[in-house]
Amino acid sequence: MKILHYIPSVGKMGGGVSSYLQLLSHDMGQLVDLKIVCHHTSDELTFTNCTIHYIEGNIRRPFKMKCEFCAILDKFKPDVVHVNGCWMLQCSWVVFWAKAKGYPVALSPHGMLEPWDIRKNYWTKKLPALLLYQKRSVKMSNILIATAESEKNNLLSLDYNSNVVIVPNGLMIDGIEVKKSWDEKKQILFLALYRRNKGIDFLMQAIAQIKEQLVGWKVVVAGIESDYTVEVLKNMANDLGISSVVDVVGALYGEDKWEAYRSSDVFVLPTLNENFGIVIAESFLCGTPVITTKGAPWSIIEQNHCGWWIDRTIDDLVNAIQEAIRIPIQERKEMGLRGRDLIIRNFASNVVAKRMVEVYNTIIRK
Repeated sequence: MKILHYIPSVGKMGGGVSSYLQLLSHDMGQLVDLKIVCHHTSDELTFTNCTIHYIEGNIRRPFKMKCEFCAILDKFKPDVVHVNGCWMLQCSWVVFWAKAKGYPVALSPHGMLEPWDIRKNYWTKKLPALLLYQKRSVKMSNILIATAESEKNNLLSLDYNSNVVIVPNGLMIDGIEVKKSWDEKKQILFLALYRRNKGIDFLMQAIAQIKEQLVGWKVVVAGIESDYTVEVLKNMANDLGISSVVDVVGALYGEDKWEAYRSSDVFVLPTLNENFGIVIAESFLCGTPVITTKGAPWSIIEQNHCGWWIDRTIDDLVNAIQEAIRIPIQERKEMGLRGRDLIIRNFASNVVAKRMVEVYNTIIRK
């Protein structure tokens, strides 16, 4: 089977989508002949078990991009073209060009068609995009791939395309060690893109309410700059009087990221909306229990007793943090180990890759 993925960027600044494809390609590339088509960037991630093909054409040079992409299609002749992302015109172009040549298309919106994302800049950006190209490319796709039941339901509610399946994001578990010690480090970790919907300001407000109880604790706020910069978040902490508790560190990659998970007593993500929430899975993989809100599709946290899945209110977040720092170390350890077992059984990248190949087979058979 030949599979061609298109993603605008495989750079670190591409955030979760680039990292998702990096993980998926490692295992999927052992099951299929995998080619990834993208554009050059200065901070490229390392990919294995696939061929990366860079094209020079872009939104400023659409004719060149079309010629390059169609030439790749003619030579490679994939069984399925898989497009990652929405709103960028190039993604819709790829759908149009692939369909025009008779290739089936799978589209992964990666949460970009969630209600909150559509509402953002709706009148100035999203509505024009929907009218000009985005709605049409969603309708033309053979299948839409959601990462959770909530995202599937939201995609179906758009009524653009009724063929939606769920394939969760996966993690490459090989080499990712569980923490060696559960001795209290007095550290709470937030790690996500610095976007408003991730709840950074929400977390800081909660911390401000209990800062006296967090004397000796450190709240590490890590992530790639987006709506907020490191400087803006440091100023926010200072204005709330919690700069002695909150440490805004910016982006963490590689072993620095994994060590941050392992050296934390609890991970917190008070998100407004997630289509999956890969950082939640990463924290569990390291054995660190999680506090997250019901904007993330992680009801299994409650079902497996490995953290806190709460309503998105300041009071509920405060209560969860208070409970997390007060419970016995052994209880936190047991939560973390149950969380790790949950991830290995359900979200290991090899399990997810096999599921994705099953979806491709379904498209081909049709």
